[in-house]
Amino acid sequence: MKKVLLILMIGMFSYAKPITLPDNFKANFTQKITNPKNKTINYGGKIQFSNKTKLKWIYTKPTKKEVCTNGKELTVVDHDLEQVSNYLLINKGFNFTKIVKNAKFYKKNIYVAKNENTSYTIQLNNSKLHSIAYFDELDNKVQIVFKNVKYGKGDLDKKSMICKVPKDYDMIRG
Repeated sequence: MKKVLLILMIGMFSYAKPITLPDNFKANFTQKITNPKNKTINYGGKIQFSNKTKLKWIYTKPTKKEVCTNGKELTVVDHDLEQVSNYLLINKGFNFTKIVKNAKFYKKNIYVAKNENTSYTIQLNNSKLHSIAYFDELDNKVQIVFKNVKYGKGDLDKKSMICKVPKDYDMIRG
């Protein structure tokens, strides 16, 4: 009986495909952040991913903000504050490609990944990214849900992956 269970488990895990990322994708997203006191803030917008390292988040609610990264540098353009912040990423941050690459099959369409001491739960829908959930460094629960996901081949236009920085915005370097 133990051998039968072992064979079934091995078969089940060998059937589970790893998550594969396309060359690029675009989607709408909602992001729900819940703090340890159960206070919640909801964000929404669009996301673009290209070339394994480039991510661009375009927040449209409740504030207008763009967040762009090439894996080495992070730029945050806060249009409501008219402020731009630049940060160097040294083995920190949300490394999307690395997280997905480290993802291990858990059950059905759910995968679990660990990166930089953070555990991520990733859910797929029809083999496409559906959601990512994790606890951030402040113990906030973060859940990002993707809708209207469109996978593509090749890199997205380089200009479309860069945050537009108005010249009159204040600049902060971190």
